[in-house]
Amino acid sequence: MTKNTDINKADFDYSAFKKKAIKDLYLGKELTGKNGVFGGMVKDILEAALSEELNQHLLQEKESFGNDVDAEFALNNRRNGYNSKTIKAKDSAFKLNVARDRNGSFEPNLVKKGQTVLTEELDNKIIALYGLGMGYRDISSHIDDMYGIEISKSSITAITDKIIPKIKEWQNRPLEEIYPIIFLDAMHFKCSEEGKVVSKAFYTVLGINQEGKKDVLGLYLSESEGANFWLSVLTDLRNRGVNDILIACIDGLKGFPEAINSIFPKTEIQLCIIHQIRNSIKYIASKNQKEFMEDLKLVYKANSRDLAEEKLLDLEEKWGKKYPLPIKSWNNNWHNLSGYFKYPPEIRKMIYTTNAVEGLHRQIRKVTKTKGSFTSQTALEKLIYLAIKNISKKWNQPIQNWSLIIGQLDIFFENRLKLDLA
Repeated sequence: MTKNTDINKADFDYSAFKKKAIKDLYLGKELTGKNGVFGGMVKDILEAALSEELNQHLLQEKESFGNDVDAEFALNNRRNGYNSKTIKAKDSAFKLNVARDRNGSFEPNLVKKGQTVLTEELDNKIIALYGLGMGYRDISSHIDDMYGIEISKSSITAITDKIIPKIKEWQNRPLEEIYPIIFLDAMHFKCSEEGKVVSKAFYTVLGINQEGKKDVLGLYLSESEGANFWLSVLTDLRNRGVNDILIACIDGLKGFPEAINSIFPKTEIQLCIIHQIRNSIKYIASKNQKEFMEDLKLVYKANSRDLAEEKLLDLEEKWGKKYPLPIKSWNNNWHNLSGYFKYPPEIRKMIYTTNAVEGLHRQIRKVTKTKGSFTSQTALEKLIYLAIKNISKKWNQPIQNWSLIIGQLDIFFENRLKLDLA
């Protein structure tokens, strides 16, 4: 046995291949593809290289043991036929015969044990299709049409599972010390769990950093939305490096403001005006909704907090007896609803609703809308993560008017921001 790393001609007859390739070209065959001229060449070269890998392994194994007690075991090791498996490449799929040894100590490097896809290109294509919301059947059909390769549901699952470590790394990455504005909201999905379909709440924290760029700060899933779980989300943000948040924009979930201020006591809470309007209108008879909304607009569109409070008193005087519940809600939440009045229009427009995070949710829904329910929580996490990564590719510029907004925030929140003024 010689220590030669070149592929032996006995294993791959280049001369014979060359004659056949020329003949096939004259017959009009394509160069690549399932039945292309070079289709068989990849298989032959791989098998020859793997065979030589085994030769080198056997030689090195015998040399390394020397007088060791296991030397006899190593010296008796030898070639022991082949294992066959289907390998998927970009342009074809083929049966690959992998040489094996008697002792089972051979670990091939070129095509590793368990590897069924030859290149990352095909893996990345499948992950990209999955990230667009395509189902297993559609992905399999697309790959078959494009590359002439049949790929099973289990193979697609195995390939997409490769992103799980990336999700964990992304979930635990360090965050910036200060976020001028964050938006917090939840969306809901159905998942299979222990044979039952259950509801899962996906908690979104969308941050605006000091450069005015958006970033999803984490991916959190729970059985249902509640202030207690939000408390754990906020604790996680603190543990990952967030020390200060100027303004947190949220919906009207009970106990939510208290949960935020227990972790970030200096953070100003802004309840979403749109959520408050939706909750109010549910308690107004349809015949009165248009008139009630005209009066309510005078409150939340007022130029100042003082004027808004005057209009709120007018609203209560006119509608309080007939519809006490919505009026009571506005009064009880007024402290956290009215914070935006003190800011200039540029900041008001940003913070008086949670539209920024709801817009993100709408884009995620476009990807997940074909799923009645997810097969598992892991499947849900994978798709949401990939959707977020695709959406955030467009977030490469600061939001509109940010240079003006950050200057105003620096005045309102003196000594809280750490701006690079060099």
